[in-house]
Amino acid sequence: MSNIPELHEIPQTGLLRIKQVLRFIPVSRSNWWAGVKSGRYPKPLKLSERVTVWRAADIQRFIEEGIHDAK
Repeated sequence: MSNIPELHEIPQTGLLRIKQVLRFIPVSRSNWWAGVKSGRYPKPLKLSERVTVWRAADIQRFIEEGIHDAK
């Protein structure tokens, strides 16, 4: 059984920190940041110098589109 949480566990609204995002998208932190930089992964929001977040809806959409692309 997979250690990846089910898609329905992603909040419908709100903001996710990188640790929360990586629970749903099983890549390394450095791979994630490289994907963000290249535009492969959703753009983050910078709340302050040290706080970066992603919209939960953007992460959910990204996962759903990835599932459709895999079919």
